[in-house]
Amino acid sequence: MLYNFTAFPHSLYIHWPFCPYRCHYCPFIALASHDQFMERYHQALKQEIIRFGQQQKKKLVLDTLYFGGGTPSTYPSELLLDIFAILNDIFIIQQNTEITIEINPGTVNSDQLHIWSDIGINRLSIGVQSLKDTVLHKLNRLQKAEDVYTVLEQAQGIFHNISIDLILGLPGVLVTEWKEMLSKVVTWPITHISMYILMIHDSTPLYFSIKTKKVTLPCDEEIVDLYYWSRNFLAEHGLQQYEISSFCRPNFESKHNTVYWERKPYKGFGLGACSFDGERRFQNEKNLIKYMEGIECDKDVTVFIEQLTKEQVRLEKVMLGLRRSSGVTWDDLLTDLSKEKKQKCKDEVVRLKQYNLLREHNGRLQLTPTGLVVENDIIARLSL
Repeated sequence: MLYNFTAFPHSLYIHWPFCPYRCHYCPFIALASHDQFMERYHQALKQEIIRFGQQQKKKLVLDTLYFGGGTPSTYPSELLLDIFAILNDIFIIQQNTEITIEINPGTVNSDQLHIWSDIGINRLSIGVQSLKDTVLHKLNRLQKAEDVYTVLEQAQGIFHNISIDLILGLPGVLVTEWKEMLSKVVTWPITHISMYILMIHDSTPLYFSIKTKKVTLPCDEEIVDLYYWSRNFLAEHGLQQYEISSFCRPNFESKHNTVYWERKPYKGFGLGACSFDGERRFQNEKNLIKYMEGIECDKDVTVFIEQLTKEQVRLEKVMLGLRRSSGVTWDDLLTDLSKEKKQKCKDEVVRLKQYNLLREHNGRLQLTPTGLVVENDIIARLSL
């Protein structure tokens, strides 16, 4: 089954998998010491995009375009200019199209920033994570706080939509150090913060370090308290929460991520990239050589297709709805359930309200501040 081209996705994701180093907590498709393949990968990426464009009966107007990774800030400028020439030829990129590129501090210079702005990139996503160099270096993230300040200084005046990523719960970061960092962050020329609680993924170096007790993580209670404090502190400084991990100044929500949360169609290009046509989810080949050879031999590089069932669609709507401050509708919660399951679900909602984990506002169910940190448990209770 191929991607349904009549879905007309207005959002594209382009994966650039190359990294100057691999962080010990990273579960993503990211390749260090593979720079010799950049040119060949770029050519394969171009061909994949061109083939998709040839399947379209008309030029698609893009609402969002996202360069993720990996470390897209290592995309050589001459190759990035080339990919934008292809994109502009195949799609309609408007002045208000949100175009984001992810950046690792220390991998970008002022010339690059000007080139990005000139070709239409208008949103930066900077992976700050922490300002404590020793903590990051132990996790093999080889950037410095100085690199963060440098890129912010260079970007100010060129870009007016800057997001940063922070990780809550990194080993070695004291509560006082986290609070001091947020006190600095809110003074920066940024419009958006993605604040993620550290997740430990199987088979990562950090996972094995914790398993062998070489690394100790902060206790859960400390992280929960710090999460509450952080969301309140950010709100006091004009960064309102609109999704579990997302905070922004007014009108600076991530348009691209909202496409995912609203389950709208999108198309992903590149190594391991995922796509959604409204009914099915797809993933590309995750092996670099197999991906490039597949494209070069004019083969389909899709290796995973999932046809969503009604139950999966319902669960996705509940999960993605509850992640957002807007919440989920009763219709999304109860649709396609039997009469018996509908009653069970309603009873569960009553219990969750009694425990102050869920609230109802304008006919929509929303997680309370307490419910935000046990989101997975709540979703499990409502999955039925």
